[in-house]
Amino acid sequence: MSHFSTTAAQAANPPNMFAELLRAMRPRQWVKNVFVFAALAFSEERLWQFWNDPWPLLKTIGAFVIFCMAASGIYLVNDLVDIEKDRAHPKKRNRPFASGRLSPMVGVIASVVLFLVALPMAFLLDRSFNFLIVIGLYIFIQGFLYSYWLKHVVLLDILILAAGFVLRAIGGAAVLNILITPWLLLCMLLLALFLGIGKRRHELMLLDAHAGEHRRILEEYSLPMLDQMMSIVTASIIMAYSVTAFLAPAAPQEPYPMLMATIPFVIYAIFRYLYLIYIRNEGGSPDELLLKDIPLAGSVLLWGISVLTVLLLFPN
Repeated sequence: MSHFSTTAAQAANPPNMFAELLRAMRPRQWVKNVFVFAALAFSEERLWQFWNDPWPLLKTIGAFVIFCMAASGIYLVNDLVDIEKDRAHPKKRNRPFASGRLSPMVGVIASVVLFLVALPMAFLLDRSFNFLIVIGLYIFIQGFLYSYWLKHVVLLDILILAAGFVLRAIGGAAVLNILITPWLLLCMLLLALFLGIGKRRHELMLLDAHAGEHRRILEEYSLPMLDQMMSIVTASIIMAYSVTAFLAPAAPQEPYPMLMATIPFVIYAIFRYLYLIYIRNEGGSPDELLLKDIPLAGSVLLWGISVLTVLLLFPN
């Protein structure tokens, strides 16, 4: 009777339902969609200079919003698929669906609406279909292939998560109909792998012997294996970004390859994240770490400012 009364009270209080739905849509993780701006920032034509032509920046902002909508729909699908598994997780059991505060039917309807709005908006933003194709692939791969199948395949689960970041960068280039340097895409792939491996490591440590009960794929990993993968990816990120800073078409070459001045910020951010993973045992939510860890957030902010400053002061 009390359960019925609680359910009735929640149904009679729509603001609670909408608040829980917004929480399930994970707005904090929208920060991941800043990868959409990569093509704009590193475009040879300096399209980010909005005082010359604001349209490229406005289109990229529109692409960012569409990716946020698509990502929220994917998060809803993923949480709906993992309701029972999330209830075995010490933190995820507090999610709206797993805790019972939000009806699964609300999640189904909301995800469908988000997808049905995001896809037409993608076409209106880019009539060439390029951006629409990227958004469609993003929803299909991340929302369905990953949620229902690939998250249970060892190594592919991390690679597919990383592919989502690369699709964001490709989407930012597609909406502007420009090319993006392969080196930059490689940097983003490696960075996404770095974050994904750190997340898996955190889950494995947090759940310990009960890891398989929450997600069976965690039984396929071990801390030594993930640490080895982390070492490889860490070194690769620094090397790939250094090559990008020297050789990217947008990189100023006179009087020197000036983007090399931004490399220390990347190294510090990588090392700071490793410190948070190995010393503070964090890394489960990269977006939350970026928002709450001031040294990490500061290094990323300074990197962005330094990149734009170099590109502005030293024409290609």
